Amino acid sequence: MVAAKGNGSIPGSLMIRFFALLVAAMLAFGTPSGAQGLFALARLDTERSQIEDRPDGFDLTLTISQPVPYRVQTLADPPRLVMDFREVDFDPLRPGGLGYSAAVDAVRHGAIQAGWSRLVIDLTGPFAVDTAGMQVDDSDGSARIDVMLRETDPTTFAARSGGSSSRAFPRKGSESRPARRPNEADDGKLTVVLDPGHGGIDPGAVRDGVHEADLVLTFARELREALRRTGKYNVAMTRDSDAFVSLEARIDVARRANADIFLSLHADAVLEGIASGAQVYTLAEEASSRASAKLAERHNRDDLLAGVDLTEQDDEIARVLMSMARIETVPRTDALADALVDGFRDAGVRLHKRPRDFAGFSVLKAPDIPSVLIELGFMSSPGELEKLQDGAWRAKAASAIVSAVSAWAEEDRARAGLRRQ
Repeated sequence: MVAAKGNGSIPGSLMIRFFALLVAAMLAFGTPSGAQGLFALARLDTERSQIEDRPDGFDLTLTISQPVPYRVQTLADPPRLVMDFREVDFDPLRPGGLGYSAAVDAVRHGAIQAGWSRLVIDLTGPFAVDTAGMQVDDSDGSARIDVMLRETDPTTFAARSGGSSSRAFPRKGSESRPARRPNEADDGKLTVVLDPGHGGIDPGAVRDGVHEADLVLTFARELREALRRTGKYNVAMTRDSDAFVSLEARIDVARRANADIFLSLHADAVLEGIASGAQVYTLAEEASSRASAKLAERHNRDDLLAGVDLTEQDDEIARVLMSMARIETVPRTDALADALVDGFRDAGVRLHKRPRDFAGFSVLKAPDIPSVLIELGFMSSPGELEKLQDGAWRAKAASAIVSAVSAWAEEDRARAGLRRQ
């Protein structure tokens, strides 16, 4: 259960900002369709939704068929609870269908613009949000949102009320375009962002005068051309020169490009033992092994070279928000990583003894974009270093990635329709 409390220790205004941040961390999918102008990513389960009267307010429970980005806030003049959702079908809700509370005057719902639905509960007085949160049922994938409102004084209610600023939600009178579905760029092409690791003041691993940053930049340029030649992809790069780019800036490049997938490219060196073969990493809070943890630690410390402050990037709230945002992204990311491993294997590219791995790489922390880190090889091995400098080997590896991305995209399109109901 993810919850924020509006009690003496945490002000209600912080709770409101908490949920604004939640949706700022999420990418919503879908385009308008249907009677309400919604595609209806999720639908309300009226049998498992209710308003329960309390002596000093009421508890609201909403159960929807799957988790979606949402925001909860109170507004004044007149007092009301407003909940915005990315495409929830509230048509099954009938007047009085949620139950009765002395604090509730009326319940309304409707579409506020393309791709957005709103539930409004008119209040009989000043009732502030005390706690709110979402819980996902692993058995059927449904999501239960619980909101508790308690009576407060008019001054406190007014202070805690008001719209929060977030580009993830529509503003009154705005004409923001709804987010596109995955794999449906404006020109029909998938958008791939390539992230050559390191660069500038951070050369990455160095062996025999060869810098990892240079190797992966060369490979990224060749991979970009291989992807473009298919005619199926738009490709952006986080850097196209020997320049330092912070981890946060790399993620920002992906967001601005409206990326469908993010591939971070590396060719590291191990400090202990011998390693060889390609590896594909996905994000996890705890690494699968001591070696993976050390690898992630080295990558994550790169920003410190440029004095970038990472101290606020992994606070508890951020972890909770990202965890919720990844509800839909994680299985897509896992499928992408599996496809890449299969692509390397089918192309005869040597794989690491543990080809699929996971660790806490900060560059993979965009919660709404399927993101993987590819270790093409390990420069600490002379044979690996030689192949990384071989144009024929790089072409084979690039071809394997192109084939893998194509296979993933085809399967992802097939799964997209299932995710929406």
